[in-house]
Amino acid sequence: MSKIMVRYEVKPDLAQENERLIRAVYEELARSAPADFHYATFCLPDGVSFVHIASTVSDGPSPLRDVKAFAEFQKDVRERCVEPPVTSELREVGSYRFWQ
Repeated sequence: MSKIMVRYEVKPDLAQENERLIRAVYEELARSAPADFHYATFCLPDGVSFVHIASTVSDGPSPLRDVKAFAEFQKDVRERCVEPPVTSELREVGSYRFWQ
């Protein structure tokens, strides 16, 4: 099982565009419904910092690789950012219904 967190900060004038691109990813995920995949995105109170958390049950590649909207989101992400994305693998200490 893989658990990944990605955190970054976008330029203030591009925060709404970033959210639009994220919503498109979720719309496509709702249609494709990949099995054993959990994904959430959060915007922090500053309105420009974002956190993505993904969990994949299988050891294969992330289902996000097959999501066209995710490729579109990633295409210009560094140009939207003040702080570029930092990816961290998470080691679970405990959770309660978090991955359901």
